Amino acid sequence: MPHSPAGHRRRVRRLPLVAVGALVAATAVALPQFTPDAKAATTLRGYADGRGVKIGAAVGDGPLTSDSGYTTVLDREFNSVTAENAMKWDAVEPTRGSFNWAAADRLVAHASAHNQGVRGHTLAWYAQLPSWLKNGNFSASELNTILKGHIDTEIGRYKGKVYAWDVVNEAFNEDGSMRGSLWQTKLGTGYIANALRWAHAADPAAKLYINDYNIEADNAKSDALYSLAKQLLADGVPLNGIGFQSHFVVGQVPSTMKANLKRFSDLGLEVSVTELDIRIPLPASSAQLAQQSADYKLASENCLGVARCAGVTVWGVSDKYSWIPGTFSGYGAALPYDETYAPKPAYAGLSNGLNPNA
Repeated sequence: MPHSPAGHRRRVRRLPLVAVGALVAATAVALPQFTPDAKAATTLRGYADGRGVKIGAAVGDGPLTSDSGYTTVLDREFNSVTAENAMKWDAVEPTRGSFNWAAADRLVAHASAHNQGVRGHTLAWYAQLPSWLKNGNFSASELNTILKGHIDTEIGRYKGKVYAWDVVNEAFNEDGSMRGSLWQTKLGTGYIANALRWAHAADPAAKLYINDYNIEADNAKSDALYSLAKQLLADGVPLNGIGFQSHFVVGQVPSTMKANLKRFSDLGLEVSVTELDIRIPLPASSAQLAQQSADYKLASENCLGVARCAGVTVWGVSDKYSWIPGTFSGYGAALPYDETYAPKPAYAGLSNGLNPNA
């Protein structure tokens, strides 16, 4: 099943209740036993800390501020967080020159209080642009100045508080051609190198990424990104890593994923799984949940088995707030925790993928 652009994840809704009973029933046996100690080896965070890598989750401002079950799991299990929407352009500058940093600031403060790193997401993207920018009919020169100003302002605000940024997001079409975005159409492919250079100047310590989906396998899209990354490095552009979003369908983790990540790592780049979820046709069966568990293990091992893997981030904490049902009709149950924060078999799969002794 082709993957729709991740830009459709602007708003999320709850997983349909028809799936909840199936999930609870399927996870009622042999659940992992937890301890509230975030450093305990039996947590995802404990295993990741032990390996010196990140295990992250995308975080929504709503549940962060209103759902104690959510934050309990977030803080116990994850040593890294990514803002699901709070750092995107339409959120931080809805009106030109008028900024709203409240949600992004809350996430950064929460992460600091719980010893979690922050991945910044995202700076130059075709989607979730405020209407003043999208419909502004700016000249190339004006647009270039606006993009630089945005990068300077946002990275500057969080300098020293964000360890990595998805500087450029979803720049390619499936056939490997450049996506016809506002940036590409007006500025050409050179906007990518410029954005990376500006980001590096704004915070020289932050790791700078190009992030995309459907690049996990060796295919036309990943080949095009590989060629671009190689050229950027040859030109001395400060590119540090590639983010592989990894929005998968159950049973469809690409067989070439590990080898593909390795070729990017062999260029000297970090590789990270940045938005992992594995969606299932609803209602999820026990067999599908077992396959999902195997897929989580395989996907995480595919990254962690590569020399420069920096870690794995799942796109959400639990199915309660997942973007999947609202975007992929008939699909859901994509995350390691169900709506009640009970760990699904996928939790054990991810845990085993992080545990070198599993």
